[in-house]
Amino acid sequence: MPFECRSCWHVWEEEYRIRHADDRHGNEGEVWLRSGLPVPPPSTGAVCPQCGRQDATTFPDGYLQRHPELIPSAEPAVPDATPLFSPVPRPLY
Repeated sequence: MPFECRSCWHVWEEEYRIRHADDRHGNEGEVWLRSGLPVPPPSTGAVCPQCGRQDATTFPDGYLQRHPELIPSAEPAVPDATPLFSPVPRPLY
């Protein structure tokens, strides 16, 4: 399931498995699993792995396959070698 942090705009994906179960009395339920352990559904708030905030939104299934530009690259970005110049003039004193 793809997520996007509303604080730092980091995009990441987490894999969940959902088990559907009934209690033989006609009541149905879902158990969300991550790495084999029960977890709350992601709609209750995922924690951003980059900034630690619990302010994330989810995308529909398959969204990142249709928008690969949102997936951060595994390699660090190459820094721009262009020197930066401030538009503010230096003081004369």
